[in-house]
Amino acid sequence: MLAATGQTEERMSEALQPLPAQHAKSEPDWQDRLVHDNLRRIFLQIYRIVGNTADAQDLTQEVFIKALQRSEQLKESGKTAHWLSRIATNTAIDYLRRHGRVSFAELEELPEPVMVSHDESPEDQLLRIEQSQHLELGLSQLSERERVALLLRDVEDLPAEEVARHMNCSKATVRSHIANARIKFRRFLERVHT
Repeated sequence: MLAATGQTEERMSEALQPLPAQHAKSEPDWQDRLVHDNLRRIFLQIYRIVGNTADAQDLTQEVFIKALQRSEQLKESGKTAHWLSRIATNTAIDYLRRHGRVSFAELEELPEPVMVSHDESPEDQLLRIEQSQHLELGLSQLSERERVALLLRDVEDLPAEEVARHMNCSKATVRSHIANARIKFRRFLERVHT
């Protein structure tokens, strides 16, 4: 696992121990599985919103603590990923609201992607890493609100109404942010590929 997320997982394990055992879902096996199965995805989701590795690690830990403390709110175990994504999105947006500006990490500081496939050729690995770097660099070209709107709508697949509610603005403003973000992203990709 990534060094950055490995440290986060260790810190979360320590922080999660004192949780009350009154909920059936707060058994250690369920907690471990919840964190293990979703840690990387939630970290990357938050990182893409806040744009800073250290803040994303802290917020990822906060998300899992909130989730485990509120496990009784999860009605259907099949919707765990969506439930965690909503907690992560809300946590990241709340952080941005509290702190106003976000500092960005240099690309060299980004954790390397975990190599999932053993069948992947070196050329495929290089291409995937390059695409990931282009995505991160492209997202950094967007304003904070454009980035959040684009990620919530296109990556998290939230309806425009819900994105507007998360961002505390109108649907028309969300559509404008998304349109601007897509144009900027497309122009960035054209510059990269020429």
